Amino acid sequence: MSTRIEKISLAEKFRLFSAHWEPKIVAELNDFYVKLVRFEGDFVWHSHESEDELFFVFEGEMLMKLREREIAVGPGEMIVIPRGVEHKPVAPREVLAMLFEKKTTVNTGDADSDLKLTELEWI
Repeated sequence: MSTRIEKISLAEKFRLFSAHWEPKIVAELNDFYVKLVRFEGDFVWHSHESEDELFFVFEGEMLMKLREREIAVGPGEMIVIPRGVEHKPVAPREVLAMLFEKKTTVNTGDADSDLKLTELEWI
């Protein structure tokens, strides 16, 4: 079996889409997807029963709201949200972020929301 190994330019991939809150898959490793997402405004409060989430901010600044506090995350910084922890990403201005999540992770976790995605697109 031959595997084609290529580098991925995050800046180029971000230029391929403009929709907010709709992660795009750019790579996979083991049982995880590497996703890129643009977001602005408020997401929904939610948690993930079985999956941790990693948010790496490529550009912009986001607030990760937790029930007991808020954490600002800026360019070149990341935050890991452990499974079961209720959280809400918020961005006053557009943020470009990379996510590392299990392939089974649903973007809205346990929340019922219009933002829930049933299929993800590869770019």
